[in-house]
Amino acid sequence: MSRPDLNLLYTLDVLLAEGSVVGAARRLRLSPSAMSRALARLRETTGDPLLVRAGRGLVATPRALELRQQIAQLVQDATAVLQPAKMLDPTRLERAFFVRSSEGFVENFGAALIARVATQAPGVRLRFVAKPDRGSAPLRDGRVDLEIGVVRADDGPEVRTQGLFRDRFVGVVGQGHPLTQGEITAARYAGGKHVLVSRRGLDRGPVDEALASLGLTRDIITIVGGFSAALALVRAAELIVAVPERHTTALRAGLHTFPLPVALSPVMVRMLWHPRLDADPGHCWLRENVRAVCALS
Repeated sequence: MSRPDLNLLYTLDVLLAEGSVVGAARRLRLSPSAMSRALARLRETTGDPLLVRAGRGLVATPRALELRQQIAQLVQDATAVLQPAKMLDPTRLERAFFVRSSEGFVENFGAALIARVATQAPGVRLRFVAKPDRGSAPLRDGRVDLEIGVVRADDGPEVRTQGLFRDRFVGVVGQGHPLTQGEITAARYAGGKHVLVSRRGLDRGPVDEALASLGLTRDIITIVGGFSAALALVRAAELIVAVPERHTTALRAGLHTFPLPVALSPVMVRMLWHPRLDADPGHCWLRENVRAVCALS
């Protein structure tokens, strides 16, 4: 069975409203002959004359009168569907957003973001989920609405990204550590016992590359998968760790922080989302709030 031409719905709506081929042609900016052909197609499709001559004009058949209200509603609904989305009213938004973030984001930005969202949109709930690995699959398949982190080349070309802030690495030790006193040179820094943070379990990082360029190596005592675990070890033992500054502000409370004695490039923390959510009003609103919170912190 062939599919009907849905454009005929709009044509029929105008014909029934005008009750005239000439009037409908004028309204649709068609020639009278083109409108007559359209009426012929409608008659063939519906199996009904729809409009028949009565004197100098046309009158609707019972079938046409039966269809008129239904057709008008269909055209109205289709027109509404194809319009741009209405301006969002956050106070009426009922939605849960799943945000996947690297460690430290929730601890440092989560409370401010939750408070901002609660003020603007009481019906919105944020669900923060862990980021055990990289990759765009959770964004692509819809398990996650937004991701916060550092973008790598293998995160997927289809992902949209926007920068939030730059972060730099700093050194952290416990209050009783020798590095809390005196000048911290590269050699003195390298001579301590270190914790390396590597989610993938690597035994070297950017700090090691920077030290190697100076002919130095450091003694890595242990490797952990996250900043909070590394900083917990630093609190309990005479160890050194390098962590991103803004991502660990809350986690470093009570510890001694110092500038690293080696040059490391800053990292850009970004938010990532799938293109299908680009124009989604609720998602646009969420991204605006994440940007605002990161700018204020």
